[in-house]
Amino acid sequence: MKAMEEKEQPTAGLHFVGKKDELIEAKRSFRTIEGRDILIVSHEDVFYALDSYCYHAGGELQYGDIEDINGKLCIICPNHKYKITLAEGEGLYKGKVPRENVSRWFSKGVKQRTHTVTETNGDVYVKLSEDCDYIDSDYYQGEKGKAERAAAAEKKAAEQESSDLS
Repeated sequence: MKAMEEKEQPTAGLHFVGKKDELIEAKRSFRTIEGRDILIVSHEDVFYALDSYCYHAGGELQYGDIEDINGKLCIICPNHKYKITLAEGEGLYKGKVPRENVSRWFSKGVKQRTHTVTETNGDVYVKLSEDCDYIDSDYYQGEKGKAERAAAAEKKAAEQESSDLS
């Protein structure tokens, strides 16, 4: 009995999300873990996990481009081009420096919940964030956010259908 408990201990809170080679090949993978929609990103053999929907308006980050912005690897929301660092979930924006005629990147702070990724013997696991503080992306994981995303998807589909008929 003791040996079994010890064996299970290292994977406590870890959720198997796939084989390393498959996740690298896919580049982006969507998973639902404990009711939370997660995006796993593989970029240059490094794995990142974050809430799947953009903190701003629920855009599907799995369709976003990956870019290096000011030395930080970011995913760009396909809906409104919000920039989110993959490692910390920090929102970035470009603004003017007061009294100078120069633009630079600024942080909005952590806006997107990130999760821990580990790899053991070719198996990749995600451990959900244990941070109890509210993070903006949490909204789109709840019932109101899910309803808002569904309504937006219906509206987009109706607009697409209307334009196809024209």
